[in-house]
Amino acid sequence: MPGPESSLRPRHIGRGAVLTVIFATVLATAAATGSLPHGDGDPSTAARNGPSAGPARPAPRTDEDAVRDEVVRAAAEAAEDGKSVAQAAEEVVSRSGDRWGAVYDRSEYEDFQRALDGSYTGVGLWARRTADGHVEVARVQRGGPAQRAGLRPGDRLRAVDGRSVRGRTAAEVVALLRGDRADGGGTRAKAGSAVALRVQRGTRAWTLTLRRARLAVEAVTVRRVGDAVLIRVSAFTRGSGALVRRAVDRAPAGAGVLLDLRGNGGGLVAEAVTAASAFLDGGLVATYDVHGEEKALYAEPGGDTGRPVVALIDGGTMSAAELLTGALKDRGRAVTVGERTFGKGSVQMPSSLPDGSVAELTVGHYRTPAGSRVDGRGITPDVPAPTRAEERARTVLSGLGAGT
Repeated sequence: MPGPESSLRPRHIGRGAVLTVIFATVLATAAATGSLPHGDGDPSTAARNGPSAGPARPAPRTDEDAVRDEVVRAAAEAAEDGKSVAQAAEEVVSRSGDRWGAVYDRSEYEDFQRALDGSYTGVGLWARRTADGHVEVARVQRGGPAQRAGLRPGDRLRAVDGRSVRGRTAAEVVALLRGDRADGGGTRAKAGSAVALRVQRGTRAWTLTLRRARLAVEAVTVRRVGDAVLIRVSAFTRGSGALVRRAVDRAPAGAGVLLDLRGNGGGLVAEAVTAASAFLDGGLVATYDVHGEEKALYAEPGGDTGRPVVALIDGGTMSAAELLTGALKDRGRAVTVGERTFGKGSVQMPSSLPDGSVAELTVGHYRTPAGSRVDGRGITPDVPAPTRAEERARTVLSGLGAGT
């Protein structure tokens, strides 16, 4: 489900909409959820060649290389002709068939970076589209404008600033909440700006006005569930991996872990690797190819390998969250419960353009430790649970020897 005021939607809805990372819906932008660490540093957080890699040699050119070259060429020509660089790049990306490719203007990319730090401007609610086609509040952020106004999960959104949400996707509604310009311009609403919501709860309908605020995302929350610890990771923002590891380290001896990755649209791959390190004693987390060259991601040693773990997943579990799921499942560290994950296993990297805008283009795909490709396929849970997944997960965890 889309997170708080994220604007994750297909390119044709408007280039100027902020295609942020962390609060993905089923049409999330790749840049965020496929962002890889740069360089060959610490193997726990950086991509590096596998152990059998030989001397460096030029990688074979790929179709992705050709798209990148065409984007750069079109952007340079547009700059020379005094035309919109971002628009020229976007036209190339749209023609390329790169489902996850995106172009950000300078302001959008700054928003993208702030989102990776776990902050955003909005009213503090998550929206989702129901089976009967309505858009409702899925969750509200503690202390945010939406909660202070009394909104709660299950409230139905009818209109935003007088615009009916009927027929709109949840991502489009979220874009309205954020104040993204419908004409594709880069200017968006700022903290303190007002947004009017038409809300329905049961038979009661009313209109209220909220003031957008700069909010911090609670990427990781921890609570006790009986004798177990439930760690919910809503996004892999900076520092979230360390928070997961800390939560595992502080869990009572013998307590099992429910790792809730439902609705997690991804984020920084390095943070997902750090989270995997909480449950693994080193070893492979995932492999991926970039420009035809295969690389690998490894966990840090010293993780808790004895504590029972059940991972909750669903169709909103994407990219970096799928990378973590695949690692724990393939290496026998977690039983997965819920629904098939989304299947976003492509890798994006940024290319700077002459006017300061940035093109995020697909350069490869990653695979789980067992070699399974995630992109377009997703990960099938060990225990299907389309409903009452948390209850089922607690039952499974108790069967693994951890009381709940």
